[in-house]
Amino acid sequence: MSNERLPASAAHEQFSALRRHVEAQILGQSELVERLLIALLADGHLLVEGAPGLAKTKAVKALATGLEGDFHRIQFTPDLLPADLTGTEIYRPQDGSFRFDKGPIFHNLLLADEVNRAPAKVQSALLEAMGERQVTVGRETYSLPPLFMVMATQNPIEQEGTYPLPEAQLDRFLMHVEVGYPDPETEKSILRLNREEAKTSESAATQQTLTQAAVFAARREVLDLFMSPDVEDYLVQLVTTSRNPSAYGGALADWLRFGASPRATLALDRCARARAWLKGQDYVSPEDIQAVALDVMRHRVLLSYQAEAEGRTAQAFVEELLSLVAVP
Repeated sequence: MSNERLPASAAHEQFSALRRHVEAQILGQSELVERLLIALLADGHLLVEGAPGLAKTKAVKALATGLEGDFHRIQFTPDLLPADLTGTEIYRPQDGSFRFDKGPIFHNLLLADEVNRAPAKVQSALLEAMGERQVTVGRETYSLPPLFMVMATQNPIEQEGTYPLPEAQLDRFLMHVEVGYPDPETEKSILRLNREEAKTSESAATQQTLTQAAVFAARREVLDLFMSPDVEDYLVQLVTTSRNPSAYGGALADWLRFGASPRATLALDRCARARAWLKGQDYVSPEDIQAVALDVMRHRVLLSYQAEAEGRTAQAFVEELLSLVAVP
């Protein structure tokens, strides 16, 4: 296989600058920053889970400051209504007509903070927007912007007042990223950065904004990357084996209630391509697939009640798959 690297395109240079811009403000979370860029390149939505104070919201805001487009943050709460997200029709008494007032979901980048705190009707409205790129209010359907990305956060600690996200909605998320604590040295760097930011009201960094045209150009380049038939077969086998792992022993099959959907195949392909493109490669390798497989598949696998009772996790199931399926 060729080891040549892609010549740096204008879009690739802009994405590299955006990555430096975000990493300068978000220390110790390089994987989260990479996942944000992959989601942007793969035209997908991101679910980020982690304890409070791990810069989940700040990372999304840092990305928004370096990207051309409208950004809006909405705090999900148990009393949130669908109209608070989608907008509503307003009556105009002067002519007896109704005018649709667009809600925050019509922005290019939407940060859904603590998404699992909103009730089912709000989740249904978000589901249509994420899956169909449109919003239906009454009898009318409104298209969302061509560049549209939902970045949702949830807190795994406080479960009081939360609503588990339905499986259909989880499947709409391109990746489910789990964020951990930084190491002591990184935490000291965060402390020093926070002191410097507190001394000035100016933004942490200024840079050229990544244009929407560059995003669409980069997405085309991502889709043009070479993937060999053997690597493509490996990708598909990972997903299909998650539905029927009996060929690798009954123990793994006993863990499973439902495997990953075909949407996982599409997401794994897009994310592996985006990662390879960010690295400057001209091909997709099995390593690229393995690097994103956990985040792409962990929220798409449903374990059996027996496996849950034994303390098994979806992540452990995917890790076992990666160790069993032969690499080309």
